[in-house]
Amino acid sequence: MVLEAATIAADSIDVFVEKLQNEGTSNEYLNQLKNTDKYQIIKEALLPKDYNLIVTPKEIDGLIENMKDVIARGINFAL
Repeated sequence: MVLEAATIAADSIDVFVEKLQNEGTSNEYLNQLKNTDKYQIIKEALLPKDYNLIVTPKEIDGLIENMKDVIARGINFAL
């Protein structure tokens, strides 16, 4: 599966803003956020919604198809 980076970014920002609205009680929370690991916080926000995806290049389908053939031939030759 291949996803456009803009789609992932837009959906991620929506989920992250929702998390900030739920957990942030004041601007102090946002100021604290500057000094923390944003990657971990975003990952925690995305995991429950299954948005923590891996983006693959468009050529991955062709590469997998080729590897399937190589492995199948190797098994056939071995047997």
